[in-house]
Amino acid sequence: MAHDRIHARKPTHDLDRWSSGEIVETAERDGHCVVTVKAEDGDIVELVVTLAIRDLFVSRLDIGEEASPVGERVWYRKRGN
Repeated sequence: MAHDRIHARKPTHDLDRWSSGEIVETAERDGHCVVTVKAEDGDIVELVVTLAIRDLFVSRLDIGEEASPVGERVWYRKRGN
């Protein structure tokens, strides 16, 4: 399975290859994390990442330990199907 890329902070390289948006929802599906993002152009994008990547990018968001990542800005690259 091809996984998408997601960052909690603005990337410092290849900026033209990254998009940004606001997290609308996170859910688990088939042992993976699906992060639904509202892109800057208004499109809804589903990103599929491993649970470990979810834990990593959520830990880097400027939110409390138990807080939801919904509403936070992220940068992403869609790679999956």
